[in-house]
Amino acid sequence: MTAASATPATPTHRVSGALTAADGPVAAALRSALSDDRVRTTATELGLYRRDASNIEGSAGVVCFPTSTDEVRAAVRIAVDHGMPFVARGSGTGLAGGATPLGGALVITLTKMNRILSVDPVNRLAWVEPGVLNLDLTRAVAAHGLHFAPDPSSQQSCSIGGNLANNSGGPHCLADGVTSAHVLAAEVVMPDGDVVVLGSEGGEPDGYDLRGAFVGSEGMCGIATRICVRLTQNPPDVRTMLFDFDTVDEGAQTVSAIIAAGMVPAALEMMDQLCVQAVEAYIHAGLPTDAAALLLVEVAGPVHGVADELERIVAIAREHRCRSVRVAQDEAERALIWKGRKTAFGAVARIKPNYYLHDTVVPRRALPDVLRQVYEIAERHGILVMNVFHAGDGNLHPLLVFDKREPGVLERVHAAGEEIVRVSVAAGGVLSGEHGIGLEKRDLMPLMFAPADLAAQAALRAAFDTTGLANPTKVLPSPASCGDSHEVPEGAWI
Repeated sequence: MTAASATPATPTHRVSGALTAADGPVAAALRSALSDDRVRTTATELGLYRRDASNIEGSAGVVCFPTSTDEVRAAVRIAVDHGMPFVARGSGTGLAGGATPLGGALVITLTKMNRILSVDPVNRLAWVEPGVLNLDLTRAVAAHGLHFAPDPSSQQSCSIGGNLANNSGGPHCLADGVTSAHVLAAEVVMPDGDVVVLGSEGGEPDGYDLRGAFVGSEGMCGIATRICVRLTQNPPDVRTMLFDFDTVDEGAQTVSAIIAAGMVPAALEMMDQLCVQAVEAYIHAGLPTDAAALLLVEVAGPVHGVADELERIVAIAREHRCRSVRVAQDEAERALIWKGRKTAFGAVARIKPNYYLHDTVVPRRALPDVLRQVYEIAERHGILVMNVFHAGDGNLHPLLVFDKREPGVLERVHAAGEEIVRVSVAAGGVLSGEHGIGLEKRDLMPLMFAPADLAAQAALRAAFDTTGLANPTKVLPSPASCGDSHEVPEGAWI
């Protein structure tokens, strides 16, 4: 089916200022369509949904919790009937402001749609609702020797629907690919309330790849209510290695050398000294806190192939002056090492209470130079920076660590963040690897895209969203190109 049968129209809705009082006709209609206990309008409850995990705040007009496709469709149609913008929200772990409601928008929260509907271990696929947590899906299919390959660091709390919306990645996506490679089909409530299925269990039907256009659309093209995901067979053997270096450059050069040798590990991650120190104080895994950089490499596959790659990678690391080699001896040690990598962001609280986590991608060959610039930018702005990132594909995640109670620090943090984005793009990189554009990088889109490119993206968006009400003001920067006003409520940046 096509995404929308009506003639695309240019959205004209403005989102500055709430359109409907919390206890007005929208709330009343939602209570009738859902139930009273699944529609929230009090100031305290609305305040909880004014932001996602980013540093951007907005304002919610009403929050509702549908439990079925029909209820999502009813909520969308009520919003459209009242000219109210609406935002789909999963677990709220997004880092780019994609689920931040603006102008008193309706927040359609999908956390109660959390069922694994079916699992087909023979064809290696499953149908799930959008509120299913990423790690819960892998745990549910483990008995079949399968897993869901995309594994964001927030996989214990992020939802499949949110992964789809942002085309999320993760440490193990170097070899397996990000979410788009693992979504076969999606049932979608379109922004006008129609329900369509994009893609199919057997692959994309003839015609345009509408499934591909929808994955990563950040809530602008509709709301997924059922998702068919591809499951991946567990490998026969897995080996996990840790290398430590005296300089970040040596670690980064080792990354490039491994790939240049024709190997694509299952994971290739790096942490710098400040990050290692914070992590070790939290998990006590015996990590070398005096090292300038720590490289985590994992290889997976047939036993003999894994053994060969391990030997070759160890040799490459030693050629690049690694100080020591640690190979996990059992599953418990492997799990502890990965706990250190995946809890790195939480460990930051041992240093400062707040952080701003960025997300850019640079060519692997540019890693040493860009990392040097990241450290220089942070030092110039008087901010601590921790680097923990997907080194294999050049996906940087600088954490700017700060205390927001310090006067003027937020201005310095955001100025440093913008500089990091600019140097990444100047090095031949891109704005985002997995967090999305949302509000955070919306106005930086012209760094990568010409006006004609942005106009083409706006036309695609309009083909899906003929109402202009689906997560407006996100991603696309120019009001002229997408018809949205970019007025953000006062105090949106905390």
